[in-house]
Amino acid sequence: MKLTINGEEHEVQADTLAELLQYLEFEGDWLATAVNGELVQKAERADRRLQDSDRIEVLSPMQGG
Repeated sequence: MKLTINGEEHEVQADTLAELLQYLEFEGDWLATAVNGELVQKAERADRRLQDSDRIEVLSPMQGG
């Protein structure tokens, strides 16, 4: 399946957002995720099915000021 992840196209085999995060080795309770501009809470990631051409954003806090 072809997805746009943080602005870059990727070909991945993941059915859910949780599987995608595991595949990409994103870990931590501090991640913020969105699919097609819609925020997806941590508790909903395992149930959030992905479709070809979805746009995924994975954000993590940055240090500094």
